[in-house]
Amino acid sequence: MKEKERSSDKIENELIRSILAGIYSIGSTLPPERELAKEFGVGRPTIREALQRLGRGGWITGRKGMPAIVNDYWSKGNLTTLINIVENHHTITDEFIMYLLEFRSSLTPTYMRDAITFNQPKVVALLANLEQLEDSAESYAAFDWDLQKRCASLAINPIFLLILNSFDSIYVDMAKRYFSVKEHRALSMSYYHDLLKTALKGDAMEAERLSKTTLAKSLALWKDRKK
Repeated sequence: MKEKERSSDKIENELIRSILAGIYSIGSTLPPERELAKEFGVGRPTIREALQRLGRGGWITGRKGMPAIVNDYWSKGNLTTLINIVENHHTITDEFIMYLLEFRSSLTPTYMRDAITFNQPKVVALLANLEQLEDSAESYAAFDWDLQKRCASLAINPIFLLILNSFDSIYVDMAKRYFSVKEHRALSMSYYHDLLKTALKGDAMEAERLSKTTLAKSLALWKDRKK
């Protein structure tokens, strides 16, 4: 049974990667079960199990006696779909990274505000040793992600951290690309210092405004990186 579950997991992820890569485009059909079973060297029940999970994740629509249709996963998907995409991030496009950054720009100001409102001293402590932060992409990426997750955990809404946890496998690699540019590191260091000053004053609304403004600048820098 365990071997079967491992096989179906592998097949599910292989099919997701094929959909993300456009091998199976939106609106097209997957091969029939018997062809997939032959391709992956497994029995049809294993294929059926993988297809059922893809259906629950919004990737495909099954049809009795006919091949499944590939959905527009952006409109038919759910949180499971998002997690699937993140787990297969080696196929993620620049477009999807932009979506993640825009999503973070909407989310971060709120949990920064709440973290300072309800746990001001702990936020100050997180920012108290900025001079020890090494000027490298790796150090900034690790520090920034740790700061985001800890501040999310200090907000009163536990869903913030649950959402961020879903991005564990992709965020640091993505952030290393962003922080490889010195100008980007300088902007973030300025933000960290300003956020510390704001936290020391206990000004939660200013922290929200500051985060929103800085993240908008970060997003603009990311968009302009290839120009």
